[in-house]
Amino acid sequence: MLQFKDVSFVVGDKAILKNINLEIDDRFVAITGPNGSGKSTLAKLIAGINMPTSGRIYMDGVDITDLSITERANAGISFAFQQPVRFKGITVKDLISLAAGKKTSVAEACSYLSEVGLCAKDYVNREVDGSLSGGELKRIEIAMINARGTKLSVFDEPEAGIDLWSFNNLIKVFENMYERTRGTIIIISHQERILNIADKIVVLANGEVADYGKREDVFPKLMDVRSGCYFTKNNA
Repeated sequence: MLQFKDVSFVVGDKAILKNINLEIDDRFVAITGPNGSGKSTLAKLIAGINMPTSGRIYMDGVDITDLSITERANAGISFAFQQPVRFKGITVKDLISLAAGKKTSVAEACSYLSEVGLCAKDYVNREVDGSLSGGELKRIEIAMINARGTKLSVFDEPEAGIDLWSFNNLIKVFENMYERTRGTIIIISHQERILNIADKIVVLANGEVADYGKREDVFPKLMDVRSGCYFTKNNA
């Protein structure tokens, strides 16, 4: 279980997140809300990229608030950036091996790449550098998280840059990931089709939790244009 207790994040005189209290212990949890609502900041607090100004974060009852990125990764947290990082001089196979924590065979690396819709033989020995498009990097990053198989995986807008790859395939990857890890997958997204697979949905607005509950309770309100004060439909 992931718990936020009175978590705030302030930059200068601007409160990005204000007294967040959440308990997340489901298979798929989607976090949504308008731009600037604090979604990516919340994800970075989970990964340890940012540290809260106040409040505490717990995972399975253990206080992880002061743990570094590396310590949180070792504790079983994976994070996929909205804009994936490039690694010049490292091949895709090497990156997947690093993620898996072991020397990965070509066959194993290819299976992860194929699952995210990449022709494995064209990518397994390529460098993770500027020659790859944003969409290719995004898929490779998803393959990495899949290879890690951690109990908590956080994806910041995983659908970005993969327009040519069907959402059914992306959703299938998440479902397969859960079957392997039996952990929690947190997805930051505006995309209706991703929100619609969540077990629970968190809605952020102005740095606060505007709504949180089961998909069947929250999703209809998000889709109702009459209540569109904190959500903009995205059918891209």
